[in-house]
Amino acid sequence: MATGDVLDLTSDYLAFWREYHLCTLTTLRQDGSPHVVPVGVTLDPGEGIARIITNKGSRKVANIVESAREGGARVAVCQVDRGRWATLEGVARVRTEPDVVEDAVRRYAERYGRMPGPNPDRVVIEIAVSRALGRA
Repeated sequence: MATGDVLDLTSDYLAFWREYHLCTLTTLRQDGSPHVVPVGVTLDPGEGIARIITNKGSRKVANIVESAREGGARVAVCQVDRGRWATLEGVARVRTEPDVVEDAVRRYAERYGRMPGPNPDRVVIEIAVSRALGRA
């Protein structure tokens, strides 16, 4: 698969997003330069949503909040395993609702095989995926 609609992905591509892989999240700083950090990502292809749990005080959250004020926080998440790779692009927003955070933590635990410890400052970066690229 080279590019595609997130709602029409191959079974191999979706399986790749269920395997244990660390990912990178790319956000944009106010000066337009990329900020790239390692993250854990879960994908819900039925909803077209990728989720990242993180701390509300992180730079990635600040970049998304700042970009959202300017019409949308365009981001990308990517994972690589030898010759296989997958990138999801879309618009991100920060979610703080307890039920949304709890659901994202559950999804993270399913993919990564461990339940994160309690964190009262945890938020969810929710990405409305508009493009999927890769070779899985």
